[in-house]
Amino acid sequence: MKHKTIFLAAAWCALSAVMSAQKPVEKGLRSINRATAEAHIGFLASDELEGREAGFHGSQVAARYLVAQLQLMGIEPLGETYLQPFEAYAKERQQRGRWMVHPDSIGVWSQQVHRKLSMHNVLGMIRGKKQNEFVVVGAHFDHLGVDPTLDGDGIYNGADDNASGVSAVLQIARAFVVSGKQPERNVIFAFWDGEEKGLLGSTYFVQSCSFLAGMKGYLNFDMIGRNSSPEKPMDVTYFYTESHPAFGEWLKQDIRTYGLQLEPNYRPWDKPVGGSDNSPFAKVGVPIIWYHTGGHPDYHLPSDHADQLNWGKVVEVSKASFLNVWNLANEASY
Repeated sequence: MKHKTIFLAAAWCALSAVMSAQKPVEKGLRSINRATAEAHIGFLASDELEGREAGFHGSQVAARYLVAQLQLMGIEPLGETYLQPFEAYAKERQQRGRWMVHPDSIGVWSQQVHRKLSMHNVLGMIRGKKQNEFVVVGAHFDHLGVDPTLDGDGIYNGADDNASGVSAVLQIARAFVVSGKQPERNVIFAFWDGEEKGLLGSTYFVQSCSFLAGMKGYLNFDMIGRNSSPEKPMDVTYFYTESHPAFGEWLKQDIRTYGLQLEPNYRPWDKPVGGSDNSPFAKVGVPIIWYHTGGHPDYHLPSDHADQLNWGKVVEVSKASFLNVWNLANEASY
């Protein structure tokens, strides 16, 4: 028994030494896993959240869930609270027209018969050493809601679009906490409302942001869990601002260093303004990275369910993007 006790003590000391020898970035990387992705996506894409339509009950429940997750991690709110409220206005629906969040447009629409939606972004932050520099990682959490006129399944669950992206932001946030290291720059974890109605949440954030001059980069997720090419199950499109070639080199190096199982399609873009919540940031000159795994037959249909996801891809993209954000937050220049 005495020898066994000595052996166990020695083994524990050896394990502790290995764990303590891990770099902070490696500690964070090891915290990203499939079980956590399944838990987040399973909740957000459940029928009970009624498709998370912006301005409606399911989206409000999703926002409260995200707040609770940030609180559990010990991540502080960006402002006085985690919720950033905003309103969007549009013409009466028979006249058609886009939802708008710009004050000038709201001023015009409010003088006539109009529609109004109240929404909330969810924003948390880990403080960096450089208080005047910021990086943002974000994904929209809203989807298309419910269509009661559909025969059968009328809930647009949005597992890939975009519960998958939200799960990545949550895992990255936890990885930064687990790393135990304060980043050089402030890291904001953003969950956008109203993307499906016209990039409303991210647009409102950018137009009301007081520290755009100090924003060093934005990383976006929108659909990271499906296979647009079945013969290439680990394919992912990696958009990034062309004037920052380091963004492409980071991913190539991290795939080699950490053995990430991804096959990226590198897409440098001079001004990546299309498609998703990267657009408002790119329009004001913030360099961006955007992960996207392409369209699929269930896009914007009630059949976008969690059981259709490629979980290995969700995890690998989350790991790769954590390393991206780590570089955005800590590299001296890029």
